[in-house]
Amino acid sequence: MTTGFEGRSVIVTGAASGIGRAAALQFAEQGAKVLVADLNQDGAEETVKAIETAGGTARAVAGDLSDPQVVDEVVATTVQVFGSLDILVNNAGITDSMAALADVDDAEWERVIRINLTAPFLLTRAALPHMLEAGRGTIVFTASEAGLRGSASGTAYTASKHGVVGLVKSLAVMYRKQGIRTNAIVPAGTQTNILANSLEPEKITALVNTASGQAQADGVAGPHGPTVLRDILRTNAGRRTSAEEQAAAIVFLASSAAGKINGVILPVDDGWSAV
Repeated sequence: MTTGFEGRSVIVTGAASGIGRAAALQFAEQGAKVLVADLNQDGAEETVKAIETAGGTARAVAGDLSDPQVVDEVVATTVQVFGSLDILVNNAGITDSMAALADVDDAEWERVIRINLTAPFLLTRAALPHMLEAGRGTIVFTASEAGLRGSASGTAYTASKHGVVGLVKSLAVMYRKQGIRTNAIVPAGTQTNILANSLEPEKITALVNTASGQAQADGVAGPHGPTVLRDILRTNAGRRTSAEEQAAAIVFLASSAAGKINGVILPVDDGWSAV
């Protein structure tokens, strides 16, 4: 299969670990020059080292991607070092506490929305002028089952990922005539460091039990959100996939083999979305 990544540059956010690191490695293996962006500087440098050890080309930029100055640095470094910005993978994200709306405090809401929705908005806005000037570009987001339904996570995370889905569809419509494609993968249970994506029954149970224990100590009822979600997730989540399997879907959507795929929200979930 012709990938078309030779000589192309790609930004991968959240690439210090998990799906982001796996995607960065796969892009590099297929000839792309990779800008590794992550809050975790040590992890980002480890990804760069792995790429360079395998003979690839990479550079790391560490920082909070909801900070416009960091966003500008990521884009400017990509263009200056690699000569172009061809592919953007908005993968970075954080989970929530699985809280129902009445239990979500302002700090959790603002942090989850800022990292999961505002940050990719800012980075995409900064990247678009370079893609528009070139007359081509590919953008891939990491969405979530929580962007398709209300039973996959807490209120803040669910709202943020529904926002991501809307962002993808709007971009696909607005810029298709300018040669820019935008799609998203929808991971379900994935073996990464983010609790909301691991969906391991023991972790969900631990979350509920910890919150319940604290609630009992405080003399109040148990946590509503995790209690509601626990059995749903156990029943419907399907087989946990690897970060490499999710990354392969990202790389495919960015490739020339997916040249007519635009505005697609692609579940990579062992059939969860079909339930």
